[in-house]
Amino acid sequence: MGASRRDLLVGALGVGALAAAPGAQAAAAKFDAAWLQMVLERFAGFGGKASGGAGDNASGDWLEKELTALGYRCERQAFEVPYADVRQATLVAGGRRAEVFPQATVRTTAVGGLTAPLKSSAMPGSLDGAIALVVLPYSRWVSMAQPVIRAALKDAFDRGAAAAVVVTTGPTGEVIGLNVSPSEPGFQKPVVLLAPKDAPPFVAAAKAGATVTLTVDAEVGRRPAYNLIARLDRGAAKTLIVTTPRSGWFTCAAERGAGVAIWLSLALGLAAAKPKVNLEFAATSGHEYIYLGGERYLEHHAPKPADTHAWVHIGASAAARDWHELGALRPLPSADAQRVLTATPDLLERTRRAFHGITGLEATYEANKANAGGELVNVIEAGYVSAIGLYGGHRYFHTAGDDMRCVSGELVEPVAAAFRAVIDATF
Repeated sequence: MGASRRDLLVGALGVGALAAAPGAQAAAAKFDAAWLQMVLERFAGFGGKASGGAGDNASGDWLEKELTALGYRCERQAFEVPYADVRQATLVAGGRRAEVFPQATVRTTAVGGLTAPLKSSAMPGSLDGAIALVVLPYSRWVSMAQPVIRAALKDAFDRGAAAAVVVTTGPTGEVIGLNVSPSEPGFQKPVVLLAPKDAPPFVAAAKAGATVTLTVDAEVGRRPAYNLIARLDRGAAKTLIVTTPRSGWFTCAAERGAGVAIWLSLALGLAAAKPKVNLEFAATSGHEYIYLGGERYLEHHAPKPADTHAWVHIGASAAARDWHELGALRPLPSADAQRVLTATPDLLERTRRAFHGITGLEATYEANKANAGGELVNVIEAGYVSAIGLYGGHRYFHTAGDDMRCVSGELVEPVAAAFRAVIDATF
C-alpha cells in the first residue's frame, strides 16, 4: 500500500519520508494549508527564538535535518551574539509591581535594584539621578534605531537620568521588543521596556515624582549562534538564493514562522522540480541584532552577484492574521495588510502578476533603498540585480503574544504559492 496523504505530511516534518524518494514523494506532496499548518506548529513549538538560545538552535537543527535528508549539503556559519539570562526584571512603585523587558544590549542594576525618583522624560528640567519614564506614541515599534526612540533616550540621558523605562505603546498592550545594533555603543545605563497595559500606575508615580525601584538582575555576555546554509549543486553557472531569518525576541509564530514555512516549502519543492540553477537556502540567526546573521551571510558566504540567478528574501510577517481593534482585539480570518513586497525592475511585473489579489502584497514596489526593508536593503546595495523581498509588521509583532493565534496554514498558503510561481517564471 502507498503512503497515505497524512504519512507524506508527517514525514516531511520528521527526517525523511520526503527524503526517501525526493523526486516522487516531494512532487506528490502539495505544500497546502494542512502541510503548512504542521510546519508552523512545529516551529512555534520550539518556544522563544532569541539568537543562539535553545529555541533558535532547535529550529535550525530541525531544518538542517530536513534539507540534509533531501540531498542538500548543509553547513553552519557560526558567529557570536549578545545574550542575557534574566533572573529578575521588575519595576516597583509602592504596592505596584510590573515585569519589565530589559533592552539589549542589557545593562544590569545592582542585585538589590536601583531606587530613585521616577520622572517623566516629557517634563523639562534636570533628570539627575532619576529613572526617566519615556512613553512612546502609538505605533508598531521595531527598533531602537527609530529616530523617535533614539532621540527620546538620548535626551533623557543627556539630562542626567540614571536609567530609563520605555513604554512601547502599540496595538496589543503588550511590551514590544526592540531590535538593536550589536556594534554601536548604545546607552551605557539600564534601559527596560514596559507594557502599556502595565503603565498607568507608573505614569501616575512619575507625575508625583514618587520613588521607585528598578531591578535588572541578569547574566549577560556573548554566546554562539549560527546561520543554517543548505546548498544543492546542479553544476549550473548560477545560483538561486532563498533566505529567511529564523530568530527573534519571542516565539515569533507569525513573524518568523510564516517565512520559515514558505522557505521550507520552496526548498522541498524546488529540490524535486530540478530547475537548471544551483539552489542555496539560508535560515539566518541574529536578526534582532539589526540583521547580524544576514550581514554575515552576505559578507562571507553568499554567491557573488555575477554568480546569482536571483535572490528571494522572505522577511517578517509574511502571512500574519489581521485583527479588529474593538476594545479587545478580535481575530479575523484574513491576513494583516501591513506587509510590503518589493522586486527589482527585471522581476517587477511577473512578481505583481504572481501576487495579484493577495492583500498588502499586490502593490509590489520597485526594490531600492527607499522601498526595500530588512536584509534586502543590504542585498540591493551589494549589487544583486535580480531580487524579491517581503517584510511586514503585524499587530503582535515583536511581542510575547505572537503565537499560533496569529498565523495559520490557510493564511500562508497563497503567499507560498505566489513565491513559487514567480520563481518558476524566472527560469
